[in-house]
Amino acid sequence: MHDRFLIRLFWMTLAGALLILLARYLPLLESTFAPEGAPQRAVTARGDLAADEKSTIELFEKSKDSVVFITTRQQVMDFWTRNVFSVPRGTGSGFIWDEAGNVVTNYHVVEGASEAWVKLSDGRDYRAALVGASPQHDIAVLRIGVGFKRPPPVPIGTSSDLKVGQKVFAIGNPFGLDWTLTNGIVSALDRSLGGDNRTIIEHLIQTDAAINPGNSGGPLLDSAGRLIGINTAIYSPSGASAGIGFAVPVDTVMRVVPQIIRNGKYVSPSLGIEVNDAINQRLASILQVEGVVILRVNRGSAAEAAGLRGATIYRDGSITPGDIIVAINGKPVDSAAKLLARLDGFKVGDAVVLSVLRENRKVEIEVALQPGS
Repeated sequence: MHDRFLIRLFWMTLAGALLILLARYLPLLESTFAPEGAPQRAVTARGDLAADEKSTIELFEKSKDSVVFITTRQQVMDFWTRNVFSVPRGTGSGFIWDEAGNVVTNYHVVEGASEAWVKLSDGRDYRAALVGASPQHDIAVLRIGVGFKRPPPVPIGTSSDLKVGQKVFAIGNPFGLDWTLTNGIVSALDRSLGGDNRTIIEHLIQTDAAINPGNSGGPLLDSAGRLIGINTAIYSPSGASAGIGFAVPVDTVMRVVPQIIRNGKYVSPSLGIEVNDAINQRLASILQVEGVVILRVNRGSAAEAAGLRGATIYRDGSITPGDIIVAINGKPVDSAAKLLARLDGFKVGDAVVLSVLRENRKVEIEVALQPGS
């Protein structure tokens, strides 16, 4: 009985060993005994590309040379040696604005940087000079000197006639992966977004086109390859694209960029009044109104010419309100930041109609906007 068990164990062990050897050397045996010149799989003919694929490829090939890759550096001082050296700060995107070598990007791409470099799609690198910026619009203009083979400026479109649902395309450098194309649709229009400097950017385009860090400053294009916005921000708890991106509309860009190129800064339209958000919140709560309390009307201002009234401020710090602005051209305002954002949709010299609460009654007052300080 014992011998029979040992014999069975021997054969089981031998069979297991043979199976292990077979599994290990089976591929080698197959390659050894396979017939030479075994036929390879044939490539299946694809056929022609779809019409929308062709148009997307054509759009990218026509537009990519107008898009640039921006890298920034910042000068820092070593605490111990006092030596000054530059370190990489960040990357972003931009696009060629005109034949003079002006490049448009986001202000936050170059904010705090000591130097910026612009890389063209053909690999050429140029050190850029800062022409000027408008932080409240998150727009900056750089300039590079391109001696030959100047890349074409991106064609300009309009944003006032955009429709929710129409196709859009974003070209940029997400995470440093240069010249990347993503597409989507216009998800919503006239969005507002608060900035880090407590300003509100108005009239933003919302899109589901994938926008990630590094896309900032790149162009948002329509299906004709025209610029309709500057990709500026995303909503994302993780920091990556969550299908909610925002772009500064091209109509704002067309109003701001020429001023920056001409004057080095953007001059915003103004009423000629003084307001304060912190004081306004307290007064609005006490008065139980939603509006902006005019603290002071500047002498010789457009507001004074229109007859607007400021608050009376007493020595003990108490305030008796004068006029309270509740709407501009029928659009409500409930904070100083919202008021300034609404005004920024106009140009110096434009006339706006203010809805004002005065002595518990609403009056309409027309004001011609003046240059801001």
